[in-house]
Amino acid sequence: MPQVQHEDQQARDDRRRGARPRRAWRNEPMSAKSLRLAGALVAIVSTSGCATVQAGMGFDEVGHTVAERTGRRIHWNQGTAADEAVEQEVAALLGKPLTAESAVQIALLNNPNLQATYEELNIAQADLVAAGLFRNPVFDAELRFATEGGGTGFEMALVQDFIDILYIPLRKGIAGANFEAAKQRVAGEVIDLAGRARAAFYTAQASAQALEMRKKVRAATEASYALAGRLRAAGNITELELANERALFEQARLDLRTAELESFRARERLNVLVGLWGEQTAWTTSARLPEPRPDEVGPEGLERLAVERSLDLGIARAEIERAARALGLARPFAVFADAGLGVTAEREQEGDLGLGPAVALPLPFFNQGQPAVSAARAELRSAGERYRAQAVALRSQVRAAHAAVTAARERAEYYAKVLLPLRQRIVEQTQLQYNAMQVGAFQLLQAKTEQIDAGEAYIRALLKYWLAQTELDQLLSGRMTSLEATANMNSGRSPSGPAPGGGGH
Repeated sequence: MPQVQHEDQQARDDRRRGARPRRAWRNEPMSAKSLRLAGALVAIVSTSGCATVQAGMGFDEVGHTVAERTGRRIHWNQGTAADEAVEQEVAALLGKPLTAESAVQIALLNNPNLQATYEELNIAQADLVAAGLFRNPVFDAELRFATEGGGTGFEMALVQDFIDILYIPLRKGIAGANFEAAKQRVAGEVIDLAGRARAAFYTAQASAQALEMRKKVRAATEASYALAGRLRAAGNITELELANERALFEQARLDLRTAELESFRARERLNVLVGLWGEQTAWTTSARLPEPRPDEVGPEGLERLAVERSLDLGIARAEIERAARALGLARPFAVFADAGLGVTAEREQEGDLGLGPAVALPLPFFNQGQPAVSAARAELRSAGERYRAQAVALRSQVRAAHAAVTAARERAEYYAKVLLPLRQRIVEQTQLQYNAMQVGAFQLLQAKTEQIDAGEAYIRALLKYWLAQTELDQLLSGRMTSLEATANMNSGRSPSGPAPGGGGH
């Protein structure tokens, strides 16, 4: 900070001897020129502070980006009539069976964390406004009383960091780059939420389907156990066979309870993401997961599209711009960052008032600014390398996500075209043999139970496909995702039950 001019040792010695201080302008009265100098400085520093922060800047751009990438709209609650209209829209969507698209739209309109994220735009915009303001001037004053007679003296100075005036365009450039990055980050958070809500909806839908399958398994094993009880009472089966049937039934009951809990948890995860509570949580969904989509674009075209639309790379580019502007700021101003210019006034105990200019200038004896310039160059190089690394990682994620989608689609189609028809054929043939009294009821019930298990495995395959497709869609919407997170969601026994054959059949 600029330092106020103080008396030197010679001036203090002169005062002790009763001599007047040795300053060329000390005995001159305040002139009109000096008054104009003081007035001009005060006018400059006062008018430079007229700036306000306008809330909501940049939100329209974020909304346009989100609509372009997801086909959904967003809303920032501001305590207006539009907020009530959004509540009515959410209620209307909840009045119908939820789909993946309606769940995403509710999340983007109703998630409280998203409303908090929008405030980042106000923070970045406030920083942009602050970057265009002068630093506050520094006022310093001293009051001196004579120890023996005499009057009262004083010294005052008003100093403004004039180099800071030259900083303003560069500072605004840096803050502008940060503001652009903030808009990209907020849009990315919105798209992230859309992807999480979509994945949570598919998981809840799959869990509900798996629950229905577990109910069918329980009913089949219960019927088999009841039949075994009657046969045992008639002496047609052994106690061991009856115990085996009971074990299957008890395992089915346990699996059903697990499926109920998993379905409940899946619904609650979706409730959190879409911001629902109370009576709003009584929503319903469509009955089944949709069939896989056809593969429309190869991995090469997907890579190009993902790079073009990447918000993460946009943030990295904004960081490069910020670092470049910071280097431009460091080069010319690293040495004289604290230079000040102002006006000073002084009067001794007995004397006229003196007024004149004041200058504060750092002397670059020890630090000529090389460290600041070197650090700024390093930050710029680092930002460039991070951009290249992120582009490589993005392309890799696109290839991996496309491979995951392809594999999941093939698995789901194999179940639909091969395994499920095969299980259906086995049930039909077993039914014919049962009608001809060539097999018993146990074999028929087992065939039906295995058919249900295959159906549940198909649900898991569909869920893996839609989670993988959601991840790929996120990348194409401009947001990098975590392959590990998706792998964790896909791992485990099932959406809400054991693996095929887990019931012991």
